[in-house]
Amino acid sequence: MNASPPLTQHPAQPSFREAFLFWLKLGFISFGGPAGQIAIMHQELVENRRWISERRFLHALNYCMVLPGPEAQQLAIYIGWLLHRTWGGIVAGTLFVLPSLFILAALTYIYLAFGDLTLVQGIFNGIKPAVVAIVVFAAWRIGSRALKNRLLWALAAVSFVAIFIFGIPFPYIVVGAGLLGALGGKLAPDKFRVGGGHAGADKDYGPALIDDNTPPLPHTRFSWTYLVTLIVAAAILWGAAMAELDEPVLRTMGEFFTKAALVTFGGAYAVLPYVYQGGVDTYGWLTGTQMIDGLALGETTPGPLIMVVAFVGFVGAWTKEIFGPDALLLAGFVGASVATFFTFLPSFVFILAGAPLVESTHGDLKFTAPLTGITAAVVGVILNLALFFGWHVIFPHATEAAPFSGGFEWFYALISLGAFIALCKYKQDVMSVIAACASVGLVQALI
Repeated sequence: MNASPPLTQHPAQPSFREAFLFWLKLGFISFGGPAGQIAIMHQELVENRRWISERRFLHALNYCMVLPGPEAQQLAIYIGWLLHRTWGGIVAGTLFVLPSLFILAALTYIYLAFGDLTLVQGIFNGIKPAVVAIVVFAAWRIGSRALKNRLLWALAAVSFVAIFIFGIPFPYIVVGAGLLGALGGKLAPDKFRVGGGHAGADKDYGPALIDDNTPPLPHTRFSWTYLVTLIVAAAILWGAAMAELDEPVLRTMGEFFTKAALVTFGGAYAVLPYVYQGGVDTYGWLTGTQMIDGLALGETTPGPLIMVVAFVGFVGAWTKEIFGPDALLLAGFVGASVATFFTFLPSFVFILAGAPLVESTHGDLKFTAPLTGITAAVVGVILNLALFFGWHVIFPHATEAAPFSGGFEWFYALISLGAFIALCKYKQDVMSVIAACASVGLVQALI
């Protein structure tokens, strides 16, 4: 870790190389989901290096939370752009996910090639119940922060009923909740003035390079030329990538994950039902059990949890044998790369196109009210996801026609309960809980 500059002096402008090495390091240590990743960035960028002030950091984060996509990665793009213009943002966002792609691809290969081994099965038998607890804890954590009044509780309940009972697709729920939030911001602004649940920006760590009163840099000012150029370049890049995908499965993946990227409001947990519907039910790239295993792998690797799409792409291309039965590893890695590229491309466009406007704005209810409505709905969606995963784990042999058949797995239920208590009551981090549950599963399998 670099030594902190003197508290009475503004830090020096970091070189592009220094920033590059930091973003690369962040890509390898960004465990703990969005909260953990944002905490790491805050400690490094605000407290230690003081490249950006507390208020500017939170102002950027609030914008990222309004957008679809992984807010921690988008925050990295935003700060990289502030420091070193467009290429700084591209490098920061790419390095945030690149290590995770290679690590997750390697783990997925081991999972597919050696998953029948007792050792591997035992580890996953312990991790899967832990994932159920993690998702339940995510619903509780987001709900306790976001549902500040009865109106938002009602919106969360309606969202849960819509997806659990009526099977309404997740994108429609997001759009509906956003519209209700925008309407609520006008009719009942006090009910929707909740924001992102971040602490007040009242801490002082000394002068920052990008401080509260730092004048706008030339590249942060809005320009129609820059905006049009960026959008055209992104459209050409997307079109060129799609044109290269002449294999039908890969082309379908490109189209599907582009759509998924545009509806990832509320984080990875919220969009997982949409990815599940497409990957399992619609296209048959993987099974429901494999999807849970993929989420377990995603929890144990650095990077955004939405990187589970790389697992889906890997397994889908492997299962469909897109390059023949003798090139499964190549097929899997290409599938994972396609899923990753098309999922994260919109994040770069959202930040690089919108950041110049955001730099000239501050907390505005027009932005935060739709987010508040969407966040409330996301709580209901995540609760549905937790019940779905729990059903698959605790009743592994049940079917939709007979949802409680095949026997109740008490061992898995106890692991889930213990993991939830560890997370909620004893404040254990996700990695420690997963490691403990994996050890329990391994011991049980060997016995």
